[in-house]
Amino acid sequence: MSGAGAITIDPAELEQLRRWAEGRKVAVIASRWHTTVMDGLIAGAERFLTPLGITPTLLRAPGSFELPLLAAEAAAEHDAVIALGVVIRGGTPHFDYVCSAATDGLNRAALSTRTPIGFGLLTCDTEDQALDRAGLEGSGEDKGYEAAHAAVAAAAEIAKLRGEGIG
Repeated sequence: MSGAGAITIDPAELEQLRRWAEGRKVAVIASRWHTTVMDGLIAGAERFLTPLGITPTLLRAPGSFELPLLAAEAAAEHDAVIALGVVIRGGTPHFDYVCSAATDGLNRAALSTRTPIGFGLLTCDTEDQALDRAGLEGSGEDKGYEAAHAAVAAAAEIAKLRGEGIG
């Protein structure tokens, strides 16, 4: 079952991330396809970022294939990036190519820029699966929230490794 074993975020971690967030810039890069799902993913990322005092820069990608390039560009000016998109399987191999290229591209962007990129790319067989992961009322999961947490938590850990004080 998807979502099983998801991490919980305790108050001590949230406080540490609040201290890290002071003066930091975070970008959310979101695909324009599947508006309802994307609105839920963006809202989920904002639900995580807002209590930390972060108002993200929101950039819109034409589709999920373009997420890596925009994420790499945003990484040059931001401390963390959250990439949000959805690809729903159809009747052609397009799904496989886009999912593979976007996933690999986001990984390469994070490694080359040394900036955490939260992976919020849904790769689903059906629209119902995407809606269940979008953080909407009645959804079983909130992948926008989880991707935002992943990016910010990784950035805070990198700050520790680099000897940057947190708060």
